[in-house]
Amino acid sequence: MHPIAQFPWTALATLLALAVYFVAGLQVGRARGTYSVKAPAVVGHPAFERAFRAQQNTLEWMPLFLPALWLFALAVSDAWAAALGLLWAVARLGYVLAYASAAEKRGPYFGAQAAIFAVLWIGALVGAARALV
Repeated sequence: MHPIAQFPWTALATLLALAVYFVAGLQVGRARGTYSVKAPAVVGHPAFERAFRAQQNTLEWMPLFLPALWLFALAVSDAWAAALGLLWAVARLGYVLAYASAAEKRGPYFGAQAAIFAVLWIGALVGAARALV
């Protein structure tokens, strides 16, 4: 059996999270063109800066989210990890879109994705601790 066959749902959730990051990057590119912000500049029109910060914040969360997602899948369940990963991706996409429209709208999405990360991290921690006992 191929190793990914043990965690197909978590693999799909991972790909979805990467797709959200890709969409955030596309938004930055679109905003660069719309507001004439030439690379390598990262400041300019406020709408560009919001899109850029939303993409950068997503990048900042990926090294936290992805290991927690996979460790949770190993320690708890592929299906539960994938369900939480799906919710995280939806919340993160909401964050990216809300931030791009108005910075003050991003809060609830940020809180949701942070709470989902906490569940993944705690589940992985408990699973690792149980393995030691």
